[in-house]
Amino acid sequence: MRAAVLETQPGRLAMAEVAEPEPGPGQLKLRVSACGVCRTDLHILDNELPDAKLPLIPGHQIVGTVIGRGEGAGAFETGTRVGVPWLGWTCGTCRFCLSGRENLCLYARFTGFDIDGGYAEVAVADERFCFPVPDEFSDIEAAPLLCGGMIGFRALKIAGEGERLGLYGFGSSAHILCQIAAGQGRRVFAFTKPGDEEGQRFAISLGAEWAGDSGDRPPEPLDAAIVFAPVGPLMIDALRASDRGARIVSAGIHMSDIPSFPYELLWEERSLHSVANLTRADGEAFLPVAAEAGVKAATTVLPLEKADEALEMLRSGDVEGSLVLSVG
Repeated sequence: MRAAVLETQPGRLAMAEVAEPEPGPGQLKLRVSACGVCRTDLHILDNELPDAKLPLIPGHQIVGTVIGRGEGAGAFETGTRVGVPWLGWTCGTCRFCLSGRENLCLYARFTGFDIDGGYAEVAVADERFCFPVPDEFSDIEAAPLLCGGMIGFRALKIAGEGERLGLYGFGSSAHILCQIAAGQGRRVFAFTKPGDEEGQRFAISLGAEWAGDSGDRPPEPLDAAIVFAPVGPLMIDALRASDRGARIVSAGIHMSDIPSFPYELLWEERSLHSVANLTRADGEAFLPVAAEAGVKAATTVLPLEKADEALEMLRSGDVEGSLVLSVG
């Protein structure tokens, strides 16, 4: 089968012919139709997330059809369309799993990092970590929901019920979450890289009340903010823009260092949080919400053979919405 393979960290992807994987116990074999391209994939290539399985097939926003099942796998019939997210396996026995926090599992394995992912024609996945894809979404539309959407949804829960929500970095995840938050009646304030007027117009078109540069002050203080861009100083910008009691959430798996800042910015019960991975409960809750809300992911679609080019597009910031590889 064809696959985009990473041989070294840091490194670049190269197309190769590799053997089709076969499902083990409890696993599904999937004919991949689409796979989202995520900034986490870029962090893996650049060795900012080291110690990946090598050689590695990246990709953790997989949409595919079940074409085979390993021993004991019976949750999905052959021919069913499923989605596969970043969290690919947990032990079920550590203190975090037993307390409902499997996203913090001490022995977790991740799709496209510890487990070969979806930058390939065929993939295998633990059926426990596969989700049925709502009929409302095409394969291309569904792919970005499996990481950007789910992680954004978890970040929104951690951010709390605040009405005035800031979104810092208006990329794949933020443009999905903006639609969810606006549909909930929240007032969304979008922050883009300086001078990105096109991105700001895009945010307004998706329901944001206001959009400006990342260092700008919004017209009103924020009750909560989610920082999607992997830029540590944005956490401080968000604190400066926030009201008393605000929660500032980092939604990235990797971020540059957060600079020191005066205590007065944190005082009055403001707080800083991070999001680590997701749980199956997040995915099960999010996909029906996204379908009911009529979420539409804006996508730029490239063929599998251009996976490396897609990541360089993501690096440059030359993308509106989400990048998706068309595989099938």
